[in-house]
Amino acid sequence: MNRGINGQTTPQMLLRFRPDVIELKPEKVIILAGTNDIAGNTGPTTLEIILGNLISMCELAKANKIEPVLCSLLPALDYPWRKGIQSAEKIETLNTMIFQYAKANTIEYIDYYSVMADEQKGLQSIYSNDGVHPNKKGYFIMKSILESKILM
Repeated sequence: MNRGINGQTTPQMLLRFRPDVIELKPEKVIILAGTNDIAGNTGPTTLEIILGNLISMCELAKANKIEPVLCSLLPALDYPWRKGIQSAEKIETLNTMIFQYAKANTIEYIDYYSVMADEQKGLQSIYSNDGVHPNKKGYFIMKSILESKILM
């Protein structure tokens, strides 16, 4: 079941984690978040704060016997609605931070980034119409990556 809300940031997701995840009692929760934080959708933030919110979601999940699965952010060279914030480097750094946390805490990590990034660290045009949001082909590749990892 998809409980994602377009444009939300990690503090907003953390706020609704109880009703949208814990109370539904899933076996796993797939967490893909952080790009809207980098875009500044709810104001400026740091990568450490974003990671802290992701860690809190994982800890809440584990405390409620729900297996968290962390995903890399998709590449984005720039955000059409917030130009010039050097998102590519921030995304790459946050993905490294997420991967390191996942590895240190035996949490499954789904790497969309390395498959979907182009040579400039943006989202390949075949997977997106605006350089940020996946199109049908983008969602198809994401689905195949996710299924290959969590159904193993």
